Amino acid sequence: MTKTRNDWTREEIAQLFNLPFTELLFQAASVHRENHPPDQVQLCTLLSIKTGGCPEDCGYCSQSVHADSGVEASKLMDVQEVLQRAAQAKDAGSQRFCMGAAWRNPKDRDMPKIAAIVKGVSDMGLETCMTLGMLEPHQAAQLAEAGLDYYNHNIDSSPEYYERVISTRNFQCRLDTLDHVRSAGINVCSGGIVGMGETREDRVGFIHTLATLPEHPESVPVNALVPVKGTVLGDMLADTPMAKIDDIEFVRTVAAARITMPMSMVRLSAGRESMSEATQALSFLAGANSIFTGDKLLTAPNAGDDSDSALFAKLGMTALEGEEPQRRAKQAERMTEALD
Repeated sequence: MTKTRNDWTREEIAQLFNLPFTELLFQAASVHRENHPPDQVQLCTLLSIKTGGCPEDCGYCSQSVHADSGVEASKLMDVQEVLQRAAQAKDAGSQRFCMGAAWRNPKDRDMPKIAAIVKGVSDMGLETCMTLGMLEPHQAAQLAEAGLDYYNHNIDSSPEYYERVISTRNFQCRLDTLDHVRSAGINVCSGGIVGMGETREDRVGFIHTLATLPEHPESVPVNALVPVKGTVLGDMLADTPMAKIDDIEFVRTVAAARITMPMSMVRLSAGRESMSEATQALSFLAGANSIFTGDKLLTAPNAGDDSDSALFAKLGMTALEGEEPQRRAKQAERMTEALD
């Protein structure tokens, strides 16, 4: 099993990006095979449980009040409605049910309802994940008590590029929430978005930030920007097809994430609906082993269950059924400590 490092330098990660593509792919695939079943991919479902009206000005997001995207604000969904959607996801083969609310941060008055949703989904035997914006320590503790398995809070990009995309909070706010989540004993899900006009140096900085956290995120979503009309980045990049990240560069990013964070689940997230089957196959070879299924990701389109089933059949891949390696290792460590 590959040794996990938290002392990667930017220079080392840049050297990975600069490797000949086939060599980079070989190294990433080798690391992946040492730590994960090479022909299995985790299936996750993402549901927007509270859409639109977010006061943040994230340049990529159609749910921001600063965007003219046509997305209308809605209230938090009822508990039973969320549980019904979770049951449907489980029936479709999903292992993890992820729920997102377009908030800067949840209000304390919302937490009992959120906790009830977490408990209800967890009781179905699904892994639970929430993304609710920034958290205070006591809110993270409430989610942990409710049984939340994962909390998603993406760092989006490098520390240097972040301020060019978002001005209503700073990069440290992201790291503080990750720290609160980790301190509460909840698994961390954190990744970012590529194709926002950033440079390779920014992609190196993005991977470096995650790979040098005290503990690597258990899940690392890699999103390709979906330019939405009415958002800052969507309007800026709409007529500049060269701004779209090159498929090979996208796969390089996945490979760098796999090599530097060998035990993490690396997820192909937003933007997958516009990727060719060949690009997705290369991404799986490079170490991606988690996807979102279904026709929609929050407000963005997604590939859909039928096309995923067809692709899996073509590639000879199946849905992951067992525990993720990083969580399994932690459980074994806790059992060893208990025996001692």
